[in-house]
Amino acid sequence: MTRVMGILNVTPDSFSDGGRYPSAAAAVAAGIAMHRAGAAIIDVGGESTRPGAEPVPADEELARVMPVVEGLVAAGVPVSIDTMKPQVMAAATRAGAAMINDVTALRYAPESLAVAAASGAAVVLMHMAGTPRTMQQAPHYADVVTEVFAFLSERIAAAEAAGIPRARLVADPGIGFGKTLAHNQALLARLERFLGLGVPLMVGASRKSLIPGLAGPAEPGARLGGSLALAIRAAQAGAAWVRVHDVPETVQALAVWRAVAP
Repeated sequence: MTRVMGILNVTPDSFSDGGRYPSAAAAVAAGIAMHRAGAAIIDVGGESTRPGAEPVPADEELARVMPVVEGLVAAGVPVSIDTMKPQVMAAATRAGAAMINDVTALRYAPESLAVAAASGAAVVLMHMAGTPRTMQQAPHYADVVTEVFAFLSERIAAAEAAGIPRARLVADPGIGFGKTLAHNQALLARLERFLGLGVPLMVGASRKSLIPGLAGPAEPGARLGGSLALAIRAAQAGAAWVRVHDVPETVQALAVWRAVAP
């Protein structure tokens, strides 16, 4: 069954919900509400990875995320830490985060693999071409599905070699991260191919720009219909996780889809 990961960005500049929470307490309350609405885990992020985003120093990222991670863990809410920095991974997992969600697939720093291995947490390995600052500067692939699959396969092997058991790994093809609209369409059309990696699949397409690219202009907050369609497509393909902004609506859509799917 496809589970829902709720997105909780405690950043001033995320593409859809940056600056939404005026305090850590407000962010914790939002995370608790998403969990009660059906999110199996809450993904806390303190650094935007939108196209063109500037990097954030580790100490600033820690100051943003740690009060929220600690508050959610204290409330009994399962937490994922959305970070590429090993310092943040280590602190968040020590505080009780059960998952590390890394857009660089543990390539950002030499110690990332070892920190993730020692944490005991589940790890999401995502494909991204370049960095958030550069990823949308003319991305090119000869065959996007084959190349993303090969990258994820290599990162799974690297994680296993570093001591992270396959049972703790999740793969994410990185919709919107260094891909054109055509690349995203190809990946979504052939999501089933990624089940061949032998680890659970995560799909994060919520509110992304491919939605207006396919269906016409819409600001991020007005992309619910497209986000639900993409979540159902991911579930249809066998994805274990969908990472979403709109938790109650996605939970409802998936429940109805499961009830009527042949």
